[in-house]
Amino acid sequence: MKIIICMLVNVLFWAFTIGIAHGMMPVATDSVLFGRTNDRVELAHEEIWHRFIDEYNVLIDFADYDGSFIRPEADEYRMLKPNALAWWTPTENGSMFNGLYLDAICRRWALTHQEADKEKARRLVKGLLFLASVGDKSGFIARSVATDGKTPPAMGSNDQSSPWFYGLWRYVYAGLADDAERDLIVAKMTEVAEALVQTGWRIPTMSYSPSRYRNTFAAFDWEGAPRILFVTKAMHYLTGDDKWHQRYIRATQESAGEYQPNRLEICRQGMHFEHNKTNRWTGVSGVVDLLALWEMESDPKYKRAYEEGLNSSAESAAEGISLWRRFDSGDTQFFMHDWRVLNQWWRPQHSEQDALDVAATQHSELVKISPRRVQELHYMREPIWMSWIVTMAPDQRIIDQYHAEIVAMIDTFSYDTFYYSQFFPVESVWYRLVQGRRE
Repeated sequence: MKIIICMLVNVLFWAFTIGIAHGMMPVATDSVLFGRTNDRVELAHEEIWHRFIDEYNVLIDFADYDGSFIRPEADEYRMLKPNALAWWTPTENGSMFNGLYLDAICRRWALTHQEADKEKARRLVKGLLFLASVGDKSGFIARSVATDGKTPPAMGSNDQSSPWFYGLWRYVYAGLADDAERDLIVAKMTEVAEALVQTGWRIPTMSYSPSRYRNTFAAFDWEGAPRILFVTKAMHYLTGDDKWHQRYIRATQESAGEYQPNRLEICRQGMHFEHNKTNRWTGVSGVVDLLALWEMESDPKYKRAYEEGLNSSAESAAEGISLWRRFDSGDTQFFMHDWRVLNQWWRPQHSEQDALDVAATQHSELVKISPRRVQELHYMREPIWMSWIVTMAPDQRIIDQYHAEIVAMIDTFSYDTFYYSQFFPVESVWYRLVQGRRE
């Protein structure tokens, strides 16, 4: 009899879970929503804070299971090793990851209102402000620092700087900042933004960099349009200074030339790369800017454009979700922690292109000598980040269409077995699913 009862309970549980995943049953409480999946998200959360947040409150790229990793020495950064961008090291994406992870922690706090979650958000903000303090040029945002705690990689990028703005804005917009924090954050954001205005929105580098700048916010493509519009709109929102509003309006209407789409139209079209990319995870840094623009905008014309761009981006990203099914949970291939092996392909770099060329050569070798890396980044990172883009769609029908697939993905991954930290957006995905059902 007990066996029969257990079987019935199990059947009812799975019917209930599947029904919710397919949107066929009402949601009563957050604790009920997707039952088991909450445990997975909590595991992911704990792994990030246990292994991947360093002593500077910066989210690193990869670490061993005990949280250990090889941090570059100051001389290595100055000598541009393994390359001027610090690509393929654990310190490659600190400002990008901190800024983007604040999206998750701010949303987590909105659900829990726990002081512990507010403190975690505060730590990430401290990390971002720290990364803006170590450069030797105004407007420089560091990726991380060397073992001396003050020397950064030579080059940042638009992918590092725009999430820096986004994370700080999200923290203030979510209502977590007290008056003193808000003043400090807005002052620093204003300083960096004004510096970028002076460079024509080009991203400054360190004095020992092989080039003065590393790409720009002002490009007339997906890599630029959402960024410059978000920063100018956010600065007007935070400061109330009309000059930022004027810069924002002007930037929306600018184009690369006659018969070319202006920035507003580029945003309306959504995530689109000039060259086909099998991995489009970096597109998230543009989509979150689009989301923020949509949230802040009150003019129906502009808001509609951003909404269309978000929905279009979601539909484009959705094709990447199913990649999670190709992840081999039994994979035991080698993961190379010692990035210094890549120095055998190092050579002097005298320009931005030199740095990119060296990094490209190293990458072609890295995929051979660290096969586990390929497994995690292609079949874990990509579907999680594409799911995040889908959950940012204002059109709930798009989210509902991929709801069950996303839940299945979240519930399948074992987050304590990953070397890379790039599963952190699974929290944003989950919290948006929960909040979307409540709103």
